[in-house]
Amino acid sequence: MAVPATEVKSSIGLRSERGPVLIALMLATSLVALDSTIIATAVLTITDQLGGFAQFPWLFSIYLLAQAVTVPIYGKLADMLGRKPVMLFGIAVFALGSLLCGLATGMVGLIIFRAVQGIGAGAVGPMSMTIAGDLYTVEERAKVQAYLASVWAASSVLGPLLGGVFSEYVSWRWIFLINLPLAAVAAWMILRKFTESAPRQRHRIDYLGAGLLTVGAGALILALLEGGQAWGWTSATSIGLFVAGAAVLVLFGWVEQHAANPILPLWIFTRRVIVASSLISLLVGAVLLGLTSYVPTFAQGVLGSGALLAGLTVGALTLGWPVSASQAGKVYLRIGFRNTALIGSVIATLGAATLLLVDRDSSLLQVAAGCFVVGLGMGLVASPTLIAAQSSAEWSERGVVTSTNMFARNIGSAVGVAVFGAVVNSRIGHGDHPVPAALTSAVHLVFIGVAVMALIMVAASAMMPARDAGVPQQATAEIPAKG
Repeated sequence: MAVPATEVKSSIGLRSERGPVLIALMLATSLVALDSTIIATAVLTITDQLGGFAQFPWLFSIYLLAQAVTVPIYGKLADMLGRKPVMLFGIAVFALGSLLCGLATGMVGLIIFRAVQGIGAGAVGPMSMTIAGDLYTVEERAKVQAYLASVWAASSVLGPLLGGVFSEYVSWRWIFLINLPLAAVAAWMILRKFTESAPRQRHRIDYLGAGLLTVGAGALILALLEGGQAWGWTSATSIGLFVAGAAVLVLFGWVEQHAANPILPLWIFTRRVIVASSLISLLVGAVLLGLTSYVPTFAQGVLGSGALLAGLTVGALTLGWPVSASQAGKVYLRIGFRNTALIGSVIATLGAATLLLVDRDSSLLQVAAGCFVVGLGMGLVASPTLIAAQSSAEWSERGVVTSTNMFARNIGSAVGVAVFGAVVNSRIGHGDHPVPAALTSAVHLVFIGVAVMALIMVAASAMMPARDAGVPQQATAEIPAKG
């Protein structure tokens, strides 16, 4: 039963207790987000020592794959067991994977240990968002979620820069080993400062559903990540993965219909707000990946900037995001979630449209300005739509709802890798040094793709329920946590 908002305030303790928890969530989130990109600039250094250059794409793919397929499983476990044990487990597994990666003596071992990291990361990302949804009222969540979202955005830019610094001036092994003390601090703060009075539920875990989801989603994501790179899109391997993945997911849906306690309840797909917010999250993942992957490439390969300036150029995206997200709460409390998302998606589309005007004679400032406007729009889309989905769910459903949203973003990233990679390769081929003209043409197609996805985001925002002009009162009350 919902309780008055005043009781919620007292049930979660003093604000000073929530501050350390939020810092811990941001720290844990930054570790997970950084490790998806931090090895990008250290690949040559790593392969010089360990060999296996042809296998290095798996260092990225296996991490994203393990992370993506475990997200829905952790979401369900969090609704059964509570957020705290799942979060601590995720941090511990991530730290273990980091230690093993730092001690790896061969490429195959490093790839396996990256999978261990990814398994831990699958818990940390959605649990951070879920705990924030538990601890903060709807009025407060926009600013808090903006902090967490800005960590993801900033990490995608800072990751390659930090990877380059570690590999060039220290050792590539510290890319992983530095996670250990930081993970320990985050775990200690959550253990000491976050007290959860979650109702424990005795349910049989849906192992069959979890296994089928892992295999089915894993096959599809792997096909998207490696298609056109490790094997051709029309190859037997690619077609086999797509067909097998789809077949297993169909079987998964049948199993979930008959499971007593499904790992991914099918009611998720019957709630319009959850479907719309997940579609938006998928598009956010694709747009974010497209810009962070190819704006630095364009800045360096076409405009002739250095790596640092290229990173700062796309970094404008991470400046715009928290600026608007921090104000999103005031906006959606006044005009509703749907209207806020519509405004944000239109702004993001305008920003993407300005990037269509970028050419070989453009300045870095012009590119950065376009990224900044896209970031402004994202801040009014990503957090409010997630909060809308969380607010539609009770505590016992919020973990699944949040993890579904995060799973959609991971799928969007995988699709973005496949689509944008295929587009760029179609224009520049597989040469090591594409000429500026070819690179300009290729990245321009990426910008077109980003603009199209932003337009689709406008339509997805319009799908949000119209009745959210006010905020559901129960969303501020069902928070069985304190500390």
